[in-house]
Amino acid sequence: MNNENLKIGSGYAFICLLWGSTWLMIRIGLESLTPLVAAGSRFVFASVFIWLIMRYRNVKLQTDKEAVKLYLIMGFFSFVIPFGLVYWAEQFIPSGLTSILFGTFPFFVVIFSKILIRSERVGAGKVAGIVIGFIGIYLIYSEDMNVKLNQYILGMTVVLISAAMQGWITVLIKIKGKRLNPLSMNLVPLIIAGFTMLILGILFENTSKVTIDSKAVLSVLYLAFFGTVLTFTIYYWLMKRINVIILSLSSFITPIIALILGHIILSENFSSQVVFGSGLVLTGILFANLEGLFKYFKKRTRFG
Repeated sequence: MNNENLKIGSGYAFICLLWGSTWLMIRIGLESLTPLVAAGSRFVFASVFIWLIMRYRNVKLQTDKEAVKLYLIMGFFSFVIPFGLVYWAEQFIPSGLTSILFGTFPFFVVIFSKILIRSERVGAGKVAGIVIGFIGIYLIYSEDMNVKLNQYILGMTVVLISAAMQGWITVLIKIKGKRLNPLSMNLVPLIIAGFTMLILGILFENTSKVTIDSKAVLSVLYLAFFGTVLTFTIYYWLMKRINVIILSLSSFITPIIALILGHIILSENFSSQVVFGSGLVLTGILFANLEGLFKYFKKRTRFG
């Protein structure tokens, strides 16, 4: 395995691990903060961290017309609206149902890839892998879920809209963001998202419930640096180097990481259904990557 492939594999594993840990940290933070204030604080601190890293590494903010247009689109359609929709929906529907519905994200990536990127291959292996992985996600979370459609329909629709929006913006960034530095690509959208969500939180949430304690500080700083700066920077770096559909499958792995951490830290139980569902998720990811693995081993055989 060459150095570039090692970096790609490590980066992919890293974002899965970190994003899997964010669910636990969000849960800890919401014991002290309201949802929009928590998310807004996370993004404001993340933008400060990115600005400091850019200053240290002498990375210039790209400010041409196309870059600014992409920043504005990302700020609202990658952060403010989809994150806001999910936070709002989780007031009304179970978190397990939210995870299942957001598991449709790779399907939307496939759809928008087919529409917008003609060069992006959507083979049978990728489609089969996504379907198998989604079934696994359903099995993991369906055990404790009692769906009441007439009560949950609005919240369910909102989460699906969020997943579709994230699918569209992922493909758009793949097309438009190739020449942008991953740090530069994050800075302005995070500033927009952070201050917009903080203002909305102050205006529409009961901020008397906000408590600035160690849990709040730990949660916000962890989510800002590890759950936002590192993850999104690596994510956009990977987007320039691997198939966007394969990259979207990371959203299937993060719930498994979250379950493992919940078991280790919060002593949450693992059922046989959760284990089987997790196995299906990993099988699905293997199916989706079969074509690339065959090419890799064929190339090694030829030149080895």
